Amino acid sequence: MKVCVLASGSKGNSTYIASLNHHILIDIGLTSLATEKRLRTLGVEPNMIDSIFITHSHIDHTAGLKVFIKKYHPTIYLPYKVYIDLKEVLLNAEVVFIDHQILLDTILIESFKTSHDTEDSVGYLITSEGKEIVYVTDTGYISERNLQKITNKDVYIIESNHDVEMLMNGHYPYHIKQRILGDRGHLSNIDSSYYLSKIIGNHTKKVFLAHLSHENNTEKKALDTLYQTLKKKDITFPSISIAKQDVATEVVEV
Repeated sequence: MKVCVLASGSKGNSTYIASLNHHILIDIGLTSLATEKRLRTLGVEPNMIDSIFITHSHIDHTAGLKVFIKKYHPTIYLPYKVYIDLKEVLLNAEVVFIDHQILLDTILIESFKTSHDTEDSVGYLITSEGKEIVYVTDTGYISERNLQKITNKDVYIIESNHDVEMLMNGHYPYHIKQRILGDRGHLSNIDSSYYLSKIIGNHTKKVFLAHLSHENNTEKKALDTLYQTLKKKDITFPSISIAKQDVATEVVEV
């Protein structure tokens, strides 16, 4: 499989994954036009995208959905409750509800519950030919059961949204700060680092830190927190990148 984070942050999130027979997006939070441009920088024509998996209904994960469907007609996979939120956007789409898992030829996509301030939200575990990619953002915590499910995978795209001190000293209203810090908010650098220190294994080849807040985080703080946490656990893992808002990451092949 190949994986590339096309965009990540509060202004739009989308990740491209390719297997032998499928070209997939997880979320499409950029405009359709911006998504098309990012795909073409990889040598991927937009009409090659056959499937889009949606994590939840927030606009930074769905902004390009309506236009992209109209132009290229991919199949949309999502939980039923997320579909209810997006029903008007998906009027002319081919929709498949994903409750737990679905098999697309040789690629298995498993959903697992996340905890966010929306009617429903999920992360995804994508498996093909013995290789596994984990996508988990927009969650206040990761349950022990799900940690076990996603331990020792090949690639992680995991939220490292905010530095707690920057958030608390920032300009956001108090209720927004509490929302971000809560169980239905976002993972902090400390949270993300703690989880990664538990799940990185000998199969792990790459970690992308995703959904960094422009106002309440820096790339340096996210990376420093992770490296310090791993060092305390005697874990050496150098292959870590930041998923950015304005430019796609490198393409990783596993």
